[in-house]
Amino acid sequence: MITTALTRTLVASLVEDAVTAPSMHNAQPWRFVHRADTDAVELYGDPSREMPRTDPDRRALHLGCGAALFGLRVAAAHHGLRAAVRPLPDPGDPWHLADVRLERADGEQDEELAALRPALAERHTSRFPFTEERVPAEILDGLRAAAILEGCRLVVPGDWHAEAVMGLVHASEMFEAADARVRAEIAAWTRTGAAGEDARTEGIPSYALGPRQYDVTSPVRDFDPPRRVPERGAARFERDPQIALLGTAGDTPREWLAAGQALQRVLLRATLDGLATSLTSQPLEWPELRPLARDPLSTTSFVQMVIRFGYGPRGRATPRRPVSEVLAFA
Repeated sequence: MITTALTRTLVASLVEDAVTAPSMHNAQPWRFVHRADTDAVELYGDPSREMPRTDPDRRALHLGCGAALFGLRVAAAHHGLRAAVRPLPDPGDPWHLADVRLERADGEQDEELAALRPALAERHTSRFPFTEERVPAEILDGLRAAAILEGCRLVVPGDWHAEAVMGLVHASEMFEAADARVRAEIAAWTRTGAAGEDARTEGIPSYALGPRQYDVTSPVRDFDPPRRVPERGAARFERDPQIALLGTAGDTPREWLAAGQALQRVLLRATLDGLATSLTSQPLEWPELRPLARDPLSTTSFVQMVIRFGYGPRGRATPRRPVSEVLAFA
């Protein structure tokens, strides 16, 4: 076990890689604590960044923190370390999501994890149109394998199932339009670029919203329905979007953390494969709609995320809080 190699500089570097992870509305709901006596990095959810209306059970918060946890594992492998993860180590503290013990790999470096590290900086959510070019089957097989490695399943729906999911996206848009509190919560995490608006290191900046859709054919959430962002253009999106459903057998915080790690593994693998990606949780935020997203013939009981992928612009990096705000040393 390492007792001296984990300098503060190295730990900060690991966390800097970890926080490139996606999270709901880019809220970045994570905190890290490094314990020097054990060389453990503790991962906590941040109560100040929960979303009571759109994520009342904190499922999405766990997914975001799980994605950051996987990024930490990738960064550790890059530095020749092995990360031993203990999820939910404290039953009395639901915000204490994982402990990560870092040890020397001693020649057993996880090369598959380390190879994903370049994608941490390259992966960005793209809310832009993709081409109609189909993703080859061998790439889809690789994405499915990535999910399985984290104990989850990635299902690429057939035509009828994909149409059903798009129907749920439309339904969720109507649910959202009818709920002022949901709209207000989303608006709080959306930046318009208006003059005088405070600079923030979280939330979705106006440049990442993408264009409006002429007709909604792709599951890309419009974070600007009141048209607060000036000079935002419109474009036609792909008519036949390619999506995949990330799912788990159970639906507990442990499965949510696993799904977050699988999500990041799939996204990083897709990035290295040359794909652009975006995430759609809109129909999963409503208990009336979420069960309908799964294929009744599938063994995947609970859908945790809808992933859109294809060929097109990868989007720009969105702001991240400085490591000094999310990492403490003890």
